[in-house]
Amino acid sequence: MPVDLITAPWNLGLRPPRPDRHEPGTWRAPHTLRAAGLDTRLRPARVVELDRPPYAFDPQPATRIRNGVTLREHTLRLADAVHATLAEAGRFPVVLGGDCSILLGCLLGARHGGRCGLVHVDGHSDFRHPGTYDAGAALGSAAGMDLALATGRGELLLTHWPQVGRPLVADEDVVQVGDREDEEVPPVTRFTAREIQRIGIAELGERVARRLAQRGLERVWLHVDLDVLDERVLPAVDTPGRPGLDYDQLARLVETLLGTGRVIGLDVSVYDPELDPDGTHAARIADCLATALAPITATPSTTTTAAASTAAGSTA
Repeated sequence: MPVDLITAPWNLGLRPPRPDRHEPGTWRAPHTLRAAGLDTRLRPARVVELDRPPYAFDPQPATRIRNGVTLREHTLRLADAVHATLAEAGRFPVVLGGDCSILLGCLLGARHGGRCGLVHVDGHSDFRHPGTYDAGAALGSAAGMDLALATGRGELLLTHWPQVGRPLVADEDVVQVGDREDEEVPPVTRFTAREIQRIGIAELGERVARRLAQRGLERVWLHVDLDVLDERVLPAVDTPGRPGLDYDQLARLVETLLGTGRVIGLDVSVYDPELDPDGTHAARIADCLATALAPITATPSTTTTAAASTAAGSTA
């Protein structure tokens, strides 16, 4: 299946990394990864470049989620682009973020085609919601809430969507892979980082595939937050940690999941080029993704580009 590359250059779901009103640098990731050779390796049939949304340091009206209003607007645009790739073009969307709040737009776009499961590969559960913290005391950051929001927990602004309603995905249709947390976790099928160390990637892939089959999921979205990689492998993310996967393990896991025939698209998030000034990690990420996606990108195709100023999802 030919690939469409969709760039979502935003940082809306992250807190400022410093107190001097400095924006998180994840919005730079799509351009940096493409410059590191990802375009050449994936040979996309089309590139859709979405606009970079403005980042607000101060709370927005009627929401206790950072950049919540802007995030909803751009989620809808991303959903249109993903839906166009899946339904109109019949291709495989690869979405480059950006922070992991891009998951909402990806799932929404996929859901326009019916039920869709989720494999959530992440070093954190991203399950923060008003039931787990005091929303009145602090702004929520959607990058730490994306799984909660996707499963319908939190403000209606980011949980209730046109044509789909809520949730974007049922708890029972989620598989969480790679988190390092011991605190409250979502009521989903879960394989922690320490469990993966014990059972290995091959066994992990088989167990995830069995769960998808048990649930009768013919359509699954794959979310890859790169902080699932061990911090000794990739420190250039907002919240690095250990233990975690290495690049070879991540590539083998993605390739295994693609081999089930159930994965209809994937997104990649949270790499921050500002933390990788010489581009060393960008090259390794590009190589990892190209290796993982090789089975579906083996046929050469023609690349066209949809400019950032065009409507999301339109063809060039």
